[in-house]
Amino acid sequence: QIQDARNHVSQAIYLLTNRDVNYQFKTGLEVLKLMDAVMLQLSRARNRLTTPATLTLPEIASSGLTKMFTPALPPDILVNFYINLNKLCLTVYQLHVLQPSTTKNFKPAGGSILHNPGAMFEFGNQRYEVSHVHKVECVVPWLNDALVFFTVSLQLCQQLKDKISVFSSYWNYRPY
Repeated sequence: QIQDARNHVSQAIYLLTNRDVNYQFKTGLEVLKLMDAVMLQLSRARNRLTTPATLTLPEIASSGLTKMFTPALPPDILVNFYINLNKLCLTVYQLHVLQPSTTKNFKPAGGSILHNPGAMFEFGNQRYEVSHVHKVECVVPWLNDALVFFTVSLQLCQQLKDKISVFSSYWNYRPY
C-alpha cells in the first residue's frame, strides 16, 4: 500500500514537471485540467493508505507474506499485513483442515479486510476453515503525517483551482 501511494505521488510529480521550464500555460482551463489530474493521483495515494484492500483467503494464502518468514510458518497459519490509516496491522489466521468426508456445508468466504472464525476457503486442492483470528496493530506516526500532508495538498490544489476559475471567468467577461 505504501509503495502504491508512493507511485501515485510520483505520477503527480511527473504531471507537474513534465514540461519545459519555460512553458507558459495558455488558458485557465489548461491549468484546471492539470490540477484535476494531479488531484486524482493525490486522492488515490491517500486512499491507498486509508482503505486497505479486501482480499480473499486464497489471495492471502498465495501472497508472498506467508512465504517471507524464516523458518517457514506452519501450514495451518496465514498472515496478512496491511495499512489502515496510521496503523500497521498484522492478522494471523489459524486454520483447520476440513476433511473430505466432513459433514460441514462448505461455503467459501469472499473478499474482506478481516476474516472471522468459521470462514472457509479452498487452496491447493485442500479445504480449510479459519479456527482463530489474532490481530495486532502498531501506530506508525509518520503515516498520520503523510495523511495530513495529502489532505493539505488536496486543499491547496482546490484553492488554486478556485482562484483560477474566478480569474478565468473575469478574463472571459470583458464588456466592450
